[in-house]
Amino acid sequence: MLQFRRLFAVALTALISACATLPERPQVGPAGTALAPRGGGVLAATESALVARVGTQASGFRLLDTNEDGLRWRLALIDSAHHSLDLQYYVWWGDDSGDLLMKRVIAAADRGVRVRMVLDDLSTILEDESHPKLRDAAVALIDAHPNIEIRLFNAWRTRPLGGRAVETLSRMERINHRMHNKLLVADNRATIIGGRNVGNEYFGMSSEFNFRDLDVLGLGPVARQASDVFDRFWNSEWVVPVKALGATTGADSVAPTLARLQQKLAASDALARFPIDPQDWQAAFKAVVGELHPGTSRVHTDSPDPGVLKHHMPDAFRALIGTARREVLITNAYIIPGEHAVERMRQQTERGIRIRILTNSLASHDVPAVNSHYKQWRKPLLEAGIDLYEMRSDAAVQALLADTPPTRAEFVGLHVKAMVIDRERVFIGSMNLDPRSWEINSEMGVVVDSPDLAEALARAMERDMEPENAWRVTLDAGGQVQWAAGEKVLTSQPARTFWQRVQDVIFMAFPRDLY
Repeated sequence: MLQFRRLFAVALTALISACATLPERPQVGPAGTALAPRGGGVLAATESALVARVGTQASGFRLLDTNEDGLRWRLALIDSAHHSLDLQYYVWWGDDSGDLLMKRVIAAADRGVRVRMVLDDLSTILEDESHPKLRDAAVALIDAHPNIEIRLFNAWRTRPLGGRAVETLSRMERINHRMHNKLLVADNRATIIGGRNVGNEYFGMSSEFNFRDLDVLGLGPVARQASDVFDRFWNSEWVVPVKALGATTGADSVAPTLARLQQKLAASDALARFPIDPQDWQAAFKAVVGELHPGTSRVHTDSPDPGVLKHHMPDAFRALIGTARREVLITNAYIIPGEHAVERMRQQTERGIRIRILTNSLASHDVPAVNSHYKQWRKPLLEAGIDLYEMRSDAAVQALLADTPPTRAEFVGLHVKAMVIDRERVFIGSMNLDPRSWEINSEMGVVVDSPDLAEALARAMERDMEPENAWRVTLDAGGQVQWAAGEKVLTSQPARTFWQRVQDVIFMAFPRDLY
């Protein structure tokens, strides 16, 4: 998760001097809808083969369990799009993976594909040494392509960085709401939904740390459901066309920019396993049809209504977990549950339902502030009868799933947001189990009724809970929390550094809903 406190760091260190460049109510773009599925192209052929196998009502699903697969199948959908691409992301970094995906998006537009993108405006402001940003001029350059249109969610009216600091402080109630959705739809036939943003750490290419993350590839009716979510945001007053920002780019700057991008990508060691130019994916899609798990789906989202974000995701999540009769498996990176959630789970365990939860340890956290507010809930969760696990920063799955060769990161962190109910139904999406996801940001996710997919996801979640990957958190004979992995037992929470422990104390003083 990209913590909102980083925004405060940017805002408070910026020069407080700039004037607003957008009106009080920025221009809303013309309404638009996803293109209906058309004939032609590999995705049309793939869906036809899937229909012959499972019928017209079901979709086909494949877990994208490794970071390498997460990037590879995004490239496959982009390269294979014949008519349309719709992409919606919280963050799109201008690093190796972000540049590669953007290059392939531009290549799709060059061959006539209609491209629509909705990005949270944080993508144009957040910056640190390891995360190159997309500034207004760069976004405008891409948006200038005749087949590409980009809109920004909840855009700062003040575009210069210093002025954004003033606006952040003066309009916090509005600015605080961010779009955390992650979605890609190609030809209204195939989609990827899950937890990954666009950036090196989500695709195993960061030398500092990489996430253990998860998406699901879906073909069939689920793509049309995902398109409905995209259109709700595309047509919302919460999004602003890039053309309304006032940023301009010279007509002669496109070719040199693309040439520099090509050189940068070709020189990237992290991209050694990925071709720079578009590929033919017919063989990959032909092979995957028989491997897809059939199931029926519902794509849920919070709603960007006029003047307010309506939070439907918490009710959808509670309704799903409430259907459990035997077992609940939860993997979620950022958990701050609250009394009501703990009590609901206590009632379930008392009825004989087994609940297992995997989340981050302090050691694996990229956001220590979340741990500062989660740690008080360890004991209540355990006393409620829940089996609790925390990710190891040296987990064995780092080499298997998180790092994409040749990259080897210093540690691994958890970023998955998934749930399995009774080995029959699954949830995969963007929603963390914390106040920001439940009450402030917009979130989305897909619920799939599919015993085959549920069993596959359950096996992956149980693997991540094994001692080589996670600490089992329990209470000792005296009622104190302890952490065990095999024969190793800790009586204080695992951490990589002393500074992490210091941060863990400091952030206790900050409001929990910042994170």
